Amino acid sequence: MATGSRYRVKFRRVRMGKTDYRARKQLLISRKPRLVVRKSLKNTQIQIIVPEQSGDVTLVCANTQDLKKYGFTAATGNITSAYLAGLLLGYRAKKKGQTEAIADLGLYHTTKGGLLFAAIKGAVDAGLEIPHDPKIFPTQDRIMGKHIDKYRKTNIAEQFTAVKQKIEGEFR
Repeated sequence: MATGSRYRVKFRRVRMGKTDYRARKQLLISRKPRLVVRKSLKNTQIQIIVPEQSGDVTLVCANTQDLKKYGFTAATGNITSAYLAGLLLGYRAKKKGQTEAIADLGLYHTTKGGLLFAAIKGAVDAGLEIPHDPKIFPTQDRIMGKHIDKYRKTNIAEQFTAVKQKIEGEFR
């Protein structure tokens, strides 16, 4: 480890690879709520967060595990479930009076048509205003899960439409 009077230890969260403070500062300067998307192998967590002096406050959240209440029995770590969780979050946010947000994707690699953008598309389809380029969203076939139906016996496309109708019916 380097030593000396000129050596400066980085912040702990930077050393651990958890926070990019330069990007976080730009998001906080905008003074808009952040749509935070975090993923794991089996879940996708989506939140709308507002910064305050005492710390960040979560206004609304949705998880792919919440989809089980709507009858979604397929895997929860894919593009289809991320879209539905984004849709659910968007409707919950509109119910609480939130109309806009800025996407905060953290340190994840952003891939065109990926899971992160499927979650954002769900929130946009629910009516949230999020700055985006429509080219980055996955195709409708991938969102509905038709690419998974080719290889599996379960019919995710049917479950997708049923769950989407239940979510829309609950919030309209």
